Amino acid sequence: MSNKNIFISIIILLILGTVATILIRSNNRNISPTKYDEFAQCLASKKLTMYGAVWCPHCKTQKALFGDSFKYVPYIECTETPDLCIAKGIEGYPTWIEEKGQKYDGEQSLEKLSEISNCQLPIN
Repeated sequence: MSNKNIFISIIILLILGTVATILIRSNNRNISPTKYDEFAQCLASKKLTMYGAVWCPHCKTQKALFGDSFKYVPYIECTETPDLCIAKGIEGYPTWIEEKGQKYDGEQSLEKLSEISNCQLPIN
């Protein structure tokens, strides 16, 4: 294969990679950044709190469900407040706790959080 063909092949691969990256990122943004603001604010008003850790992949997945609206979700970072998390009986991440103390271990779907809190999810 000549240098010209190798060069053309590399250019084509770079273009395809760029297009694939753009498509993947656009598909990951299929929800508007503020779609869940009211839902997250409702969770906060009901004092439903998520306990997690910055290194926890399940916590990252849980946060991603809310998109930018996660900023409204009551969140306790257990690596920064280990005594509080121990006192609350947190044994794994993420853990959701209601104001009255009921715990929900692991990732929760938005539908489950809606059921727990009686907060309404936005209609698609």
